Amino acid sequence: MSLSIRPPLPPMLARLARELPEGRWTYEPKWDGFRVLAFRNSDDVDLRSRNDRRLARYFPEVVAGLRTLEADPLVLDGEIVVLGPTGLDFAALLARLHPAASRAARLAEETPAVFIAFDVLAAGDADLRARPFRTRRARLETLLARPRSSHVMLTPATTARNVALGWLERFHGHGVDGVVAKDPDGIYEPGRRTMVKVKKERTAECVVAGFRVFAGHRVVASVLLGLYDGDRLVHVGVASQFTETQRRELFATFRPRIVGLKGHPWEHGFGLERSPVGRLHGAAGRWSPDEMEPDWIPVRPELVCEVAYGTVDGRRLRYPARFRRWRPDRDPRSCRVEQLDADATDVRGLVAS
Repeated sequence: MSLSIRPPLPPMLARLARELPEGRWTYEPKWDGFRVLAFRNSDDVDLRSRNDRRLARYFPEVVAGLRTLEADPLVLDGEIVVLGPTGLDFAALLARLHPAASRAARLAEETPAVFIAFDVLAAGDADLRARPFRTRRARLETLLARPRSSHVMLTPATTARNVALGWLERFHGHGVDGVVAKDPDGIYEPGRRTMVKVKKERTAECVVAGFRVFAGHRVVASVLLGLYDGDRLVHVGVASQFTETQRRELFATFRPRIVGLKGHPWEHGFGLERSPVGRLHGAAGRWSPDEMEPDWIPVRPELVCEVAYGTVDGRRLRYPARFRRWRPDRDPRSCRVEQLDADATDVRGLVAS
């Protein structure tokens, strides 16, 4: 028997909402890992990322786990994660993408991954994409009722909105990125944003230590944010979502505060420490005066702004923050990096539930 669904196949996606929808929905945790479609045909297992990158060679333990499932052929939608001591470890997951086969095998032992399944597209000779999600979920629960491998798990699901709200409150951070709401009558629509995802925003009061402009224009492109760790101002991210009017107003606000690098907290660079997650979209990147001319403009670190943000990796924002308001009542020295420390409940029990 051969696969009725073959790669490449874009996964079904979700549109962002600020509030968890009410009504007839099925709610699931939104995991912070690699979205993966798993195609199994006998012993042949093909893992494809959202952008159709082949991942099977990096996760041999997941491949072996998928081979233990009874249905064959089989196509599953899910998330690959790595369980760390305090939750899901995204940095360890990124480190798994190593080109050497020997290294991949060693990391499979040292930082084993788990495939968390949340949908089934095909099982045996049945193409399930046109069937309602409640039917697909029931089939998935049957498939994973007696798992033979610790590397394949079923995601929790609930129809109780209060339970899903509890997940948002208790498990935000350490690997839970929000909650996904699915229509129980919905079919599987590859590439379409037919699900709803809700992410809980957190806020922090950050020090503005510099900014970037669009080349040739006196408008702000992004604001460089810092938080104090002891006496050291650490670059933690950027805010970049502004209207054209706000960009002009920000330039006028920053212009009288522009200073030279000498004596500035970042005169010797920022982002120089090694990071397991590498370059983040929400960070200004790495800058060293020994390597390049500054592509940013330093200002006196005296302004404090409140920003909203989502995912944090190693006390750095993974994505650009959203500027909310100025905080003239805050002393810059009171803006501490501890604001970014997640206070979430350990999610490992949720994974295993």
